[in-house]
Amino acid sequence: MSTADTGTGPGTVTATPVVSSREEVARKPASVANLAIGFILLVCGLFIVVDLIQLGLARKQQIDDTNVAVTNIAHALQRHADDALKSADVSLIGMIKLVETEGTGPRGQGHLAALMGQNANALPQINAYFAYDERGRSLVDSTPFYVQQDVSDRDYFLFHRDNPGRDAHVGPLIKSRTTGSWIITVSRRVNHPDGSFAGVIVAALDLEYFKTFYDSFDIGKEGLIFLGTNKGTVLVRRPLYEQYVGKTMIDTQIFRDHIAKNASGLVTFRSTVDNKIRLTAYDHLQHYPLYVFVALSKQEALSGWVEDTIMHACGIGVLVLTLALLGWRLVRQIRLRARTEVSLREARDSLNELNATLQRLALEDGLTGLANRRHFDLALQEELSRATRNASSLALIMIDVDRFKQYNDIYGHAAGDECLRQIGRAVKNVSRRSGDLAARYGGEELAVLLPNTDLAAALEIAESLRHTIDALKIAHAGNPVGNVTVSAGIDALMPARADDLPETLIRQADQALYQAKRQGRNQVCAATDVL
Repeated sequence: MSTADTGTGPGTVTATPVVSSREEVARKPASVANLAIGFILLVCGLFIVVDLIQLGLARKQQIDDTNVAVTNIAHALQRHADDALKSADVSLIGMIKLVETEGTGPRGQGHLAALMGQNANALPQINAYFAYDERGRSLVDSTPFYVQQDVSDRDYFLFHRDNPGRDAHVGPLIKSRTTGSWIITVSRRVNHPDGSFAGVIVAALDLEYFKTFYDSFDIGKEGLIFLGTNKGTVLVRRPLYEQYVGKTMIDTQIFRDHIAKNASGLVTFRSTVDNKIRLTAYDHLQHYPLYVFVALSKQEALSGWVEDTIMHACGIGVLVLTLALLGWRLVRQIRLRARTEVSLREARDSLNELNATLQRLALEDGLTGLANRRHFDLALQEELSRATRNASSLALIMIDVDRFKQYNDIYGHAAGDECLRQIGRAVKNVSRRSGDLAARYGGEELAVLLPNTDLAAALEIAESLRHTIDALKIAHAGNPVGNVTVSAGIDALMPARADDLPETLIRQADQALYQAKRQGRNQVCAATDVL
């Protein structure tokens, strides 16, 4: 037997320890598995954080939209009340002219009664008209039954008797002695030919008219609408109309700190009655000492957001669970070694696809299908940098739908959304170059970014856009031309320089847009046209 066989001589082959190498091989998949586990946890955490941020932004947007809605309702109610009182006031002027021309004899009273009846039938807010002589005695009224009464103690009579002015006077809330209804009065003074006090003519406005109008608004179960005097007296309240007529709000915080001090405003407050948080807008009438007050429940305003949040949370839960299962399979495959690379590649591809989907959704406006504001801001910065490097031109068109608020008021917000969709498709189809970008800038305002385009070419494109949208012939009763039109403003950097800023291009185009608005709308103005 040789020494090699016995293992005792110089040629003996000594066995090398393999424990350390085996441990290293065992640790390698474990290390990769731990990295994979950490990566999956990180991705799930990022998804959750990003989703929470998006939910927070959606909640803020919902609150902002509700504030806009409550402000619009308050403005509509203010205009309605102002118009109702103004039309009643205008009718009084004609009656006073008739009385001062024909006198209060039988013939004059007959003509006055006929005119009162005509106006009472024509104006739904009018409960009745009344005329009184200089001693407060009834002369004639528009009611079916004539009741002789003395109003010399009424606020409106005393006011006109003691004040020689001929302006209208809005009296406090009273209960009509003739009809028994709650009314507010608009009155004017009648003079003798020598200018002395000859009596008053009064238009009694029925509060039920305002209540019926307020009932037509969807303010939710916890919303509130008030019509009150500037002295704090509640005239109409929805809900609980009967319980609050004639009550005062003068000692409430919302009236004391806000309504009494400002012409209009928007405030969030917690009610001392039911402890509910409400988003509130108020607006004083322009010509009369009244105000309107609208409050929507914050909880109700966010109810849709809460439902979306629950659905979103379920979706994220499913996504996180899916990623967790994929991670578990990934770790299992790493430990099995055979499918480690394949599993990692599949997980990477899946995540890239999900990220690409999220990025695409984050850059697109959901209503019009155009790029959203974030996409526009990124593209503008990138194109300005490229134009600066290449010393090329960069043009911008700002487009705004003419009288779009009136369109929403007339046809409703659903029709307004469809109108924006049609305009968005038209804008997208006019400019077909790969570098051009059409975006929804905000509300009814759109923007078109035109690389390598000078001012003249941008003007042609803008005019083409305007004509294309005009040719859609979307009916718009609030627009003098009868259909939806747009105004546009353009500006161009020719060529772009290193000190040019995106804000400069936007501001110049926006100023040109407002110049187009000031010049009558339905036209295009360049920044060079702005005075």
